[in-house]
Amino acid sequence: MRRTVRSGSPYEERFGFSRAVRHGAIIYVAGTAPIRADGGCDPDPESQADRCFEIIAGALADVGASLDDVVRTRMYLTDAAAAEAVGRAHARAVGHVRPAATMVVVDALIDERWLVEIEADAVAPH
Repeated sequence: MRRTVRSGSPYEERFGFSRAVRHGAIIYVAGTAPIRADGGCDPDPESQADRCFEIIAGALADVGASLDDVVRTRMYLTDAAAAEAVGRAHARAVGHVRPAATMVVVDALIDERWLVEIEADAVAPH
């Protein structure tokens, strides 16, 4: 019943976690940073949030789900001034399903280039 997904992040192996875990209908997507495939990171917070949702969507697809199945999100920002930009990306990605959502400001994320990190939970009975 338990399936795990890896996205290739170097932190997954080093820190011992999966990008996503599906147990039955419940799917948990780990905190997702805005890392591009080449290791780079766009400096714009809205673009960063879009990239986080792109990675989240891929992880969900790997376990037979989609952004339509998201029921909760958590967004961690390093600057409250980025809230509107991140909120716009959130609305584009999952606004149509209106998940329960939390947005908090934190002192820092692991990489100083990251302005946002996003977690998502989903329920996909299919």
